[in-house]
Amino acid sequence: MSIDITKRLSKALAPALGISEEKLYPLIETPPEAGFGDFAVPCFLFAREYKKNPAQIASGFRDLLLKKADNILMIRTAEARGPYLNIFVNKAFIVREVIRDLFPGTKNNLRKTGNGKTVIVDFSSPNIAKPFGIGHLRSTVIGSSLCKIFTFLGYRVIGINHLGDWGTQFGKLITAFKKWGNEQDLKNDPIKYLLGLYVRFHSEAGELPDLESEARNWFYRLENNDDEAYRLWEKFRALSIKEFKKIYTRLGVEFDNYTGESFYSSMLEKTISNLISAGITEESEGALVVKLDEDLPPALLKKSDEATLYMTRDIAAAVYRHEKFDFDLALYVVGSPQTLHFRQLFKVLGKMGLGWSENCYHIPFGHIRFEESAMSTRKGNVVFLEDVLDKATTLALSIINDKNPGLENKEKVAQEVGIGSIIFNDLKNNRIKDITFEWKDALNFNGETGPYLQYTHARINSLLKKYKNTHGPVEFSDDLTFSDEGYQVAVLINSFEDSVLRASSEFEPSIISRYLLELASDFNSYYNTHRVITDDKLLSLSRALLVYGVKSVLKTGLELLGLTAVEKM
Repeated sequence: MSIDITKRLSKALAPALGISEEKLYPLIETPPEAGFGDFAVPCFLFAREYKKNPAQIASGFRDLLLKKADNILMIRTAEARGPYLNIFVNKAFIVREVIRDLFPGTKNNLRKTGNGKTVIVDFSSPNIAKPFGIGHLRSTVIGSSLCKIFTFLGYRVIGINHLGDWGTQFGKLITAFKKWGNEQDLKNDPIKYLLGLYVRFHSEAGELPDLESEARNWFYRLENNDDEAYRLWEKFRALSIKEFKKIYTRLGVEFDNYTGESFYSSMLEKTISNLISAGITEESEGALVVKLDEDLPPALLKKSDEATLYMTRDIAAAVYRHEKFDFDLALYVVGSPQTLHFRQLFKVLGKMGLGWSENCYHIPFGHIRFEESAMSTRKGNVVFLEDVLDKATTLALSIINDKNPGLENKEKVAQEVGIGSIIFNDLKNNRIKDITFEWKDALNFNGETGPYLQYTHARINSLLKKYKNTHGPVEFSDDLTFSDEGYQVAVLINSFEDSVLRASSEFEPSIISRYLLELASDFNSYYNTHRVITDDKLLSLSRALLVYGVKSVLKTGLELLGLTAVEKM
């Protein structure tokens, strides 16, 4: 959907200045102040070639350009300021070209970027039989947005939920269920009930020491495929995933598979064998380790009691994923505290001679904290994500009832706005930063929030419907003339694709969030000073086209972040 303004400018300038387009294009820059022009060409690099000082060269270029400016539609005028040739563009021409390029809809010129390439995104990864807490929100929404961004760019994207579904805690859970469990209570509220059983186990283990040995026995039976142990574990897992999917549906998040830690258990013996065969392991106090660089501690693969660890499973998972999907890029969206673990993981894969390990990236993020006393907790310090989404929806509905009580489908809109506020509050921040969630800020329709962007989209949608009722369809015509007035908005529309590319290369959805906030702000400033629907039909159409461009980009951008572009609010 975007035009390369710099490319077009260099193509227009090159013949007039007698310089090759390839040489000129990378030199063109944006001046630090508006008074210095829209673009500038620094002339330092031509000093040796022309045997003149840069200021003289800039003046000569200006004279050449002004002689031919009438024949270059893109350029209005030029001036020399010291060693720079400053260029003032024909803004109306650029507005026209941007709108022409996006119409009749937002085209995705970036689809070929990822053509034939595969991206694995490992994200969310809650522990089964435990509550889906607010702590899992960031991995979930950041990972989901990255999936949407790479899909938009044409990549084949595989979203993986690496569930925490293995370990000694399941021996404890099976023990607790065998002693105190009730099938009907389990079906009624699986997560809450299993959490209660787990808590009860630890509460009573202090008085009944045999519980711990019983739990170890049940996990041993599970590891050895005992029918009863496996049946109970599989039931807990299936019920947990069913409950998780309810939350994922509300968030608009999807996965291609739910292959958790348990999936790789059968691969661990082979993984250890391959590591030993590679000649990179050694024993240390009875444990099997891989020694790494001086700035990294050894990677522990197997403890002295033969138990394997997360590292072993993650190595097995990485190898399996590459064999199955032949990925070009593998992203692990996991919190910052795991940075050391992933540095070790990628280093071990490299020492195994797996060159593709260089395409594996840890995507770290900071903590999220809710304002004090904002949410009651069901147990300990756990803030249930389900409770957060419910409260956000309730508050959004209250605001809608106050501002627009007659709105159609207001419960559905409240869900889209409320949950959108939670998602955007996370994604507007650089992911590495710790963030604090405050309800009054997240649901503010006038601040830097999801509801503000959704309201702007709905406002534009209403405006375009009014235009259609009074003037007819919004269609581009070669007969239209444009003015300078929408230049800033048009340039922002034009830079949307660049923001998406930057977000993908930096694995940073907040780049798109900040872009959308700037676009909405500039649009609202434009709208407050320019009537779109006027008696002048051609003027109205040119303005409506610009507004249509904003709507198209806002909708696409919101969807890349995981928000709904609400039609009415």
